[in-house]
Amino acid sequence: MVRGVSPSIPVAYLDAQPHEPLAHEALYIGIDVGKRRHMAGFLSPTLLTWHRRFEGCPVLLFDNSREGFRLLIDRIRTYTPLEQATCLVEKTGHYHQAVVDYLLELDVSVYLMHVHKRPRGMLKTDKRDALMLANHLYNQLGKGIQLPERAQLARRALPPSDTAAQLKGLIGHRHELVHECTQRKNQLTAICDQLCPEFTQVFKDPNVAGALAVRERYPTAQALATADLDALCATKGSHRPRRDELAHLQDLAAHSIGVRDPRRLESLVFEQQQLIGELQVFQTHLDAIDVKVAHVLEDSREGRILRSIPGIGVYAAAAILAAIGNIDNFPNAAALKAYFGWAPRVQQSSDSLDSVTLNRAGERTIKPLMYLVALTAIRGDTEWSDLYHRLVERKCSYDERTQSYRGRKKVVGRIAGQIISMIYGLLRAEAELRARMPADAPLPEPQVYERAIHHAHRTGAYRSMKPHTAPARIVQLSPT
Repeated sequence: MVRGVSPSIPVAYLDAQPHEPLAHEALYIGIDVGKRRHMAGFLSPTLLTWHRRFEGCPVLLFDNSREGFRLLIDRIRTYTPLEQATCLVEKTGHYHQAVVDYLLELDVSVYLMHVHKRPRGMLKTDKRDALMLANHLYNQLGKGIQLPERAQLARRALPPSDTAAQLKGLIGHRHELVHECTQRKNQLTAICDQLCPEFTQVFKDPNVAGALAVRERYPTAQALATADLDALCATKGSHRPRRDELAHLQDLAAHSIGVRDPRRLESLVFEQQQLIGELQVFQTHLDAIDVKVAHVLEDSREGRILRSIPGIGVYAAAAILAAIGNIDNFPNAAALKAYFGWAPRVQQSSDSLDSVTLNRAGERTIKPLMYLVALTAIRGDTEWSDLYHRLVERKCSYDERTQSYRGRKKVVGRIAGQIISMIYGLLRAEAELRARMPADAPLPEPQVYERAIHHAHRTGAYRSMKPHTAPARIVQLSPT
């Protein structure tokens, strides 16, 4: 983060060293992101020759504004054309997004990496951080140095697809609203246990619409006990609970062990009314987001592709597309599995340690979502269900006491991994189709999931319609 810079320093070059145009070579730029100002460090083989160490290479301080971004571009052009420049930016919340979007609009190659802690005792300055990022990018791309930890890799930033760009904000906001609704429901349940603990004997869920309507109109046990039964039946709205069950609720409320203190009772009722109002607002916003997401998916080819896969509904398809962004970010299906958190983690040490578990890394919200997708897929009449039952009999042990198989979760994980591979294959085919077609040409129908083709793949009866060219035979001539 850019800090410790006096506001009196103008937006200008911090290094007074002259800069000359470089030869036809790549320029590596590290950008240390701040809230109001960023620091850019420039590095190339020629600059390293001039300054001997990367700490002596030139830097630039520029504002987080349109004028500051133009200043950065002008400085890059004094060294080399934009197509030969590559930038590395650390992910710092949302502060890096503006400069990344600006560089991508100009077709500048941008790489992203997670923020890493500096070694203890290392001097911390903004100039050093920017040049360390440039040196890190030079080592990875220019020299091809392989890093032992994948988290230290700088990854190419590609702009998301139109559908992913629309869904990313919607899905993120929906996740926040669901979290807020869960908090309000937990608080309302706690208040219900204090006002009238017997309420849940009739309303199994005290936070459904009908239960909240009753609690809002008759907030205390005394109000429930003295309410008119016909009015109480009209308040609940739905067909459950029945009239006799509501009469039983009134009997329970008449002898409730809930709070009796008037002052505490008043505060709890007031808090309950506000929480119910907040929950209703959040539910209204969630319904509006779901309608918007459904409309976006209807107009999206990627949405139609994912919705065709068994187990993937509207929300799951939207969340997956928002998380992927651009399928070109992933070179193969294994990379997508690792991003979703479904990559194996192997630990080995001679003969004393040999275990394979599921990696704890991955996208936090997509990892459990894919497990639910796999569960939904195997519960219906699908090819996934047939594969699941076949694998359970082969991979799981049968418990005679419980009359069931043990260890079925690993089979569900196997199904989830195969679903991710299918998602990658279909989206990759769509991306290749778009790349082949001219910009003004109409696109054919997207390739969606078909059960017959999936069944043929599983049974080994699938035959690709693509023409295959036989490889040339290599004939080794005799020395004679």
